[in-house]
Amino acid sequence: MVKVFLLLSFTLLSTIYAQTIMLADRVIIKKSTRMLYLYSGGEVSGRYHISLGREPLGAKEFEGDMRTPEGTYLLDWRQLSPKYNKSIHISYPNKKDEAYAKQYGMSAGGMIMIHGTPNMWSITPLGDWLPMLTDWTEGCIAMSNDDMEEIWDRVLDGTPITIVP
Repeated sequence: MVKVFLLLSFTLLSTIYAQTIMLADRVIIKKSTRMLYLYSGGEVSGRYHISLGREPLGAKEFEGDMRTPEGTYLLDWRQLSPKYNKSIHISYPNKKDEAYAKQYGMSAGGMIMIHGTPNMWSITPLGDWLPMLTDWTEGCIAMSNDDMEEIWDRVLDGTPITIVP
């Protein structure tokens, strides 16, 4: 009887463990390699290919410059996006970004997101992974919809994100 109980307990615990999603406690984006890394407990727990703004070199300075920001921010809210599947907002601009733009009489911009691809792309013969071979956003970070689904499930609002060159 004890052996049966232990076997059932082990089976149940194994099933629960297999279904547990490892949440990320930090996100790092390396622009030079077009990669997004999820970290859990100091270890890389996920790697994803990304696309950047159409002007990928350098940090975002002003609204409309087509650059992706660089620095440390928070992933602060999320939305279902009719255009880009799902998206998670990056807390850009911070006070430093705003002050820099202001000294030039410009806006720093905003609404920088990690998002998927247009839903119609996934029904093409090439799928939604092909756009990841080029930089096409207005400063956001784009990824395939399948990858965005994983990020959505593994990253909570309030998670820090660091974007490096």
